[in-house]
Amino acid sequence: MNTTIRENLEEVRKNIENACRKAGRDPREVTLIAVSKTKPVPALQEAYMAGQRFFGENKVQEIQEKYGALPSDISWHMIGHLQRNKVKYIVDKVAMIHSVDSLRLAETIEAEAAKKNVIVPVLLEVNVAEEESKFGLRVHEIEPLIDKIRDFSHIRLKGLMTIAPFVEDPEENRLVFRELKKISVDIAEKNMNNNIMETLSMGMTGDYQVAIEEGATMVRVGTGIFGAREYNI
Repeated sequence: MNTTIRENLEEVRKNIENACRKAGRDPREVTLIAVSKTKPVPALQEAYMAGQRFFGENKVQEIQEKYGALPSDISWHMIGHLQRNKVKYIVDKVAMIHSVDSLRLAETIEAEAAKKNVIVPVLLEVNVAEEESKFGLRVHEIEPLIDKIRDFSHIRLKGLMTIAPFVEDPEENRLVFRELKKISVDIAEKNMNNNIMETLSMGMTGDYQVAIEEGATMVRVGTGIFGAREYNI
């Protein structure tokens, strides 16, 4: 029998609580981002009715389409690769951009946010595993970028994000998550301006419990809530 989105959400929340308990953490430290990419508005409404308020999208177009069709108290998160020419369409709609991976993108967000008179929380996307197929900064590129954007007045750097490799056994990604946590701690200790390493966005449907054990404060769960992706949008 197929489970409902409400039932899936309850299961994921339970798993988050269990992972936090195992790690000696408070479950309130972890924000669940429901990854709603490719999902139709009624599916998001079902999750909303089950109490979900944080949604993550990969494409600017989907944020634009869903933003006006759903309640205004939803917190939208841009988690996919962001093209500079599309920043202007979402800069005043999203609660956070998780995927800043270059100075040019950061400069564009700063400029467009200034035009709209908003301050945008952002995360730097780090390619911890150095996979050729993935976007993201290499570890040695993080601090030089922070140094360049530290005085931007319309960006608030909140932390780091990574997309771990797709693996059968989530334990294989434990070291990736541990490394990102270590990087964030190292940076926080340097007290760089415009920079609070309070957010670690890491862990997806297959490995979010391991990510929480290693310090994730945001987990991005799609399939575990909505089921398999649909590509008809």
